[in-house]
Amino acid sequence: MKRQHLLPILPILVGRYFLLFVVVFSPMMVLSGDITEQLQGSVSSSRQKSREKADTLLRIAEQQYASGFANKAVTSALEALEVYHAIGDVQGQGLTYDLLAKCYIGLNRLKEGEDALRRGLAIGRDTNDLEGQVFSLNNMGTLLVQKGEPMAAGKTIEEALKIASHIKSIEGQGLSYGNLGLVALRLGDYNKAIKLLETALIFRRQAGDIIGEANTLNNLGDAYLEAKSYQNTIGTYGAALRLAQISGDRTNELRAIDGLVLAHSAVGRYQRAFDLLERRLIISQELGNMGEELNSFESYAHLYEQLGNYQTARNFYERAIVLARTTRDGKREVQLIDQLTQMLKR
Repeated sequence: MKRQHLLPILPILVGRYFLLFVVVFSPMMVLSGDITEQLQGSVSSSRQKSREKADTLLRIAEQQYASGFANKAVTSALEALEVYHAIGDVQGQGLTYDLLAKCYIGLNRLKEGEDALRRGLAIGRDTNDLEGQVFSLNNMGTLLVQKGEPMAAGKTIEEALKIASHIKSIEGQGLSYGNLGLVALRLGDYNKAIKLLETALIFRRQAGDIIGEANTLNNLGDAYLEAKSYQNTIGTYGAALRLAQISGDRTNELRAIDGLVLAHSAVGRYQRAFDLLERRLIISQELGNMGEELNSFESYAHLYEQLGNYQTARNFYERAIVLARTTRDGKREVQLIDQLTQMLKR
């Protein structure tokens, strides 16, 4: 009798223990899953916030560079790079190295600029980022030009142009043709430089790159100036100036003003040159950029010296020297003192 009762009871007991298992342990399993999802969500959210922070820092650095504050741009870019490294964002690292390279080269910190360029190029090759390689190679070419190696620069930029043409990158082709124009300019082949820069201008306009177009126009203005084609020089720099003002690009605005001052002075339009220098000084002071203020004082000194007004020229040289000392630019200070000394010997 007891066995007869045990047989039907066993499944019931097993069922009850199963039910108990479900009631006791199932919530723990659900909870464990929730915690994992929450942790994954937390990590993802943290990573996204870090990326947004790095992206913001990189944008700030780009704005600082465009406004002529390369030193500040380096600081912001290095902060962005640290975050990109922490979250393993390789693409972000590549973009940051490209900007750092431009900043360092602009500050004449060529060793650091070359290091940033090589790191950026390595990232582009490791990730098969062909467009990234185009920009890194172009930046490397710019550095080689600045180091006085135009032939090596030309080969590097031609490699960039080949890749840009292969992937049909309008922006990359515009940049490459523009830099090849700079190489020709450095080699003294002004006609070739003008043709290459005019080709670059076509691509810049197709890409809708206003800053790139203004930069190319300034380079083309440099080529016309070297060729002593002053009417074309003034028209080209003038176009660059208008574009730079529209886009708020202070770097190209100041470059265009410098070119226009030289061109107008060359044809005897001194009052126009002085008007432009006044504008240049105002921009420099508005930016709080003592380096550009120093450049403005030096340009004033050169113009007054050209006119034979040595007393006023001396005054501007001395003001420039004070700023060189304030900014601890010893090399510039020595150059300015030498220029002043040579003028006073006349």
